[in-house]
Amino acid sequence: MITTRSDPRHQIPTRLDVDAAVPSFSKAMAHLDATATRELDRVGFPRGLRDLVRLLASQINGCAYCVDLHGRDAASAGESAQRINAIAVWNESPFFTERERAALRFAEVVTRVADTHVPAEEYDAVAAHWSSDEVGALLALIVTINAWNGLAVASRAWEPALAD
Repeated sequence: MITTRSDPRHQIPTRLDVDAAVPSFSKAMAHLDATATRELDRVGFPRGLRDLVRLLASQINGCAYCVDLHGRDAASAGESAQRINAIAVWNESPFFTERERAALRFAEVVTRVADTHVPAEEYDAVAAHWSSDEVGALLALIVTINAWNGLAVASRAWEPALAD
């Protein structure tokens, strides 16, 4: 017997409409995001990896909206379901190159900056695989997604999209 679920989905109430409450700040965040993206474009940082970095940081920060968004973005960028699903366990997964692993590790360490303080050996590890310009663009990406995560988690301003 097949049953259908008629229960409404759990709703997460918005705490603060960030766009309405602080419109200039919201606009500045959008500008920061666009600037980080331009830097990633300038250095040719792979689009799929960008979305995987955003997804990883969002998982660490517990941002449901961003996990949903960047998982879908990664798929649109051509990332496989296998790699998207494995991002939460990237360190135990064989699906990433050493270069990608360096970027993911750096994303994790920077996202957990209060605990890690980004030691020199962690910076050296990413710099061994990426140029200074690429590391700078990656850092801009990580800082930006962490800012978005902080806004989204604190305000609950945005909801994940419901799948059809």
